[in-house]
Amino acid sequence: MRIVFDTNVLFAAFVAHGVCSGLYEECLSRGRIVVSRFILEELHEKLLAKAKLSQSEAREIIAAVRADAELVKTQPLAAPVCRDADDDWILATALAAEADAVVTGDKDLLVLGRHAGIPILTPRDCLALLRSL
Repeated sequence: MRIVFDTNVLFAAFVAHGVCSGLYEECLSRGRIVVSRFILEELHEKLLAKAKLSQSEAREIIAAVRADAELVKTQPLAAPVCRDADDDWILATALAAEADAVVTGDKDLLVLGRHAGIPILTPRDCLALLRSL
């Protein structure tokens, strides 16, 4: 199962030790995490600004994600879908990856339910789905 992790899920997986970190670990054994350059760059920015990590700590996390995940090249969506243009890059990553799901905590994405047939799930729902496989 190929799963695109939104930036907020990756952030929580490394900064907090809750559902998102459990989902990350579960996906390493039962699925495939997929990210894009956009997601990695946004994660790096948030690790520095919100988590107040040092450059070296943030780089270590990015390196870990790159080692664990598949990196796909994205193209902009043909037309905007979300009111936040950054969210469109998450959807573009899912399309480029031919993902089985997008996992996010972002309500603007969750309200869509799915995009181009790809389900958009909460971390808790995605974790339950992986554990049921």
